[in-house]
Amino acid sequence: MERYEIETFLALAEELHFARTAERLHVSPGRVSQTIKALERRIGGTLFERSSRRVDLTPVGRQLRDDLLPAYEQIQRAVADATAACTDIHGVLRVGFTAPWSGKLLAQAAEAFSTRHPRCSVELQGATYNLVITALRQKDVDLVIAEPPVEEPDVIVGPVLFSERRALVVPADHPLAARESVSLEDFAVLPLIAAVGVSRAWREAFFPRRTPRGARIEHGPTAFNWEGVLSLVGAGEGATVATVRAAQYHGRPDVAYVPFADAAPVEYALMWRNESRAAGPRAFIRTVLDLAP
Repeated sequence: MERYEIETFLALAEELHFARTAERLHVSPGRVSQTIKALERRIGGTLFERSSRRVDLTPVGRQLRDDLLPAYEQIQRAVADATAACTDIHGVLRVGFTAPWSGKLLAQAAEAFSTRHPRCSVELQGATYNLVITALRQKDVDLVIAEPPVEEPDVIVGPVLFSERRALVVPADHPLAARESVSLEDFAVLPLIAAVGVSRAWREAFFPRRTPRGARIEHGPTAFNWEGVLSLVGAGEGATVATVRAAQYHGRPDVAYVPFADAAPVEYALMWRNESRAAGPRAFIRTVLDLAP
């Protein structure tokens, strides 16, 4: 198979729309159709079911996509790595993060990156979620590791690097603090305390208004930063959401981190601006992915 055939097939397998695929590849829809027909003749079977309403993969097409995609992505990464190795990457690369455990991974990546590209230094900047996303959008940092979701049109949410078990942070003297675990229904027991300035999507994901069974969740006061949130919790003003691992870094005698038994884990993903094409950020992303658990 030629490279353009592979790219056309994989693009159509993702878009499932000839016009969108053509626009993505900067060719005509007729060229996409001709390429797919030629590929089907070579294979000897139909790869896509076509109708006036939709395009879908056949079982053979799904199998081909699943077999081709990992190899194609590996080739793309190899080309990107070779390009980065031949590029004189220099200057300062600024990387933001929201959690100390993300900072540890980034510090390891920065050391490996500096060995490969000694003329480029890496600056790490820890900040709260709302501040680090703002810094990314305002070009004060080049990349971040933060918790999805992000719905900003100028931010690309890349691969998830790792996840952590979710916890409810409650006052140390509250009855929930003695529990081995809590459920999402326990959101209704205490008012929720959040930091100011977080996005609507992020607030809905971590600080909902209703429990899964429909019970109303009260929202309490807000704070500017994480220490302020914990101070409000410790004072008995309510509860907040964190990870179980956060207790190792933000443990206090007046709060308790209680794991959720039924909540999805908190994910941490690489993010960058959608216009970023610089070799430095691309090479650093590759380094982080190599080191991520």
